[in-house]
Amino acid sequence: MKNIQTYLLLIGIMIAWGFNVPIVKILVGYFPPVTITSLRIFTAGISVFLIMAFIQKIRRPSKEEWKFIIFGSLFNVVGHHFFLSVGLTNTTATNGALILGTGPLLTAILSSVILRNRATWIQILGFLFGSAGVSFIVLSGEKGLSGLSIGDLHIFFSILSQALSFILISKAAKTMDPRLLTGYMLILGSVLLFFISLWQEPKGFEGLFGAPILLWVAFFSSAILSTALGHMFYNSAIKKIGPAEASIFINLSTFFSLVGSAVFLGEIITSIHLFGLLFIVSGVVLGSGALEELLRKRKKRGVGQTQKPKKGFM
Repeated sequence: MKNIQTYLLLIGIMIAWGFNVPIVKILVGYFPPVTITSLRIFTAGISVFLIMAFIQKIRRPSKEEWKFIIFGSLFNVVGHHFFLSVGLTNTTATNGALILGTGPLLTAILSSVILRNRATWIQILGFLFGSAGVSFIVLSGEKGLSGLSIGDLHIFFSILSQALSFILISKAAKTMDPRLLTGYMLILGSVLLFFISLWQEPKGFEGLFGAPILLWVAFFSSAILSTALGHMFYNSAIKKIGPAEASIFINLSTFFSLVGSAVFLGEIITSIHLFGLLFIVSGVVLGSGALEELLRKRKKRGVGQTQKPKKGFM
């Protein structure tokens, strides 16, 4: 399968993004949320530019590309990370992860409306399976849907902003290296977040440097691994397989967030979570196009074998 490397890379990104949710929950619980988020995103942006400088891929964007960078920064960085950091201060990491799991469905809907991409019946089935898996896990809580809070609403706005940004990134990536696009968006977005933090958290820098060393380890791992490298490779995957197909993998990050919440925050994983994971994985296989590509390959191989000319006698 020609996209197998992309699929494996996306799974790795989902592991990093999944574990990043409880890590961010820890960070915003100790530091002022918007201030620490702006610093984390800026660190990620610098990391991306250092990598791009090393491979000599830095260039100035065109006027048209700047439009995508600005709007991409507003949705992918400012909107997504602002609502995520604020939301996680008012809800659990588990709830946050589950709501983020609606991303594939939102991206598929927006992709159909804006890009007019029609999903196949297998992909639609995949989206339904993935959404069902997330729903099983949401409803497994003691309070079910009644346990949702204002923080959960902020998380929903966060994933809606990110879903919109994926559409913009898919268009911008036609002329610009998506990794470089990521760097510009992270830097611009972090600067905007910094000014928001000055207004919302005027004393945000007080106490930053007295934090335990383990918190700074969590900070840099989140900034470099999850945000910098994660967004670089994810945006590259959008260019290769499309925004809707790439977003279906976000369902996997839901499960890894639950694992991370259990490891770092002591939250409990139940049999319902594992049952939901079964649907989520099925949704990824169906919705990503992996199954269709495998079927096409087998069909092509079968046609090739039936059309092989028989050796004649001389």
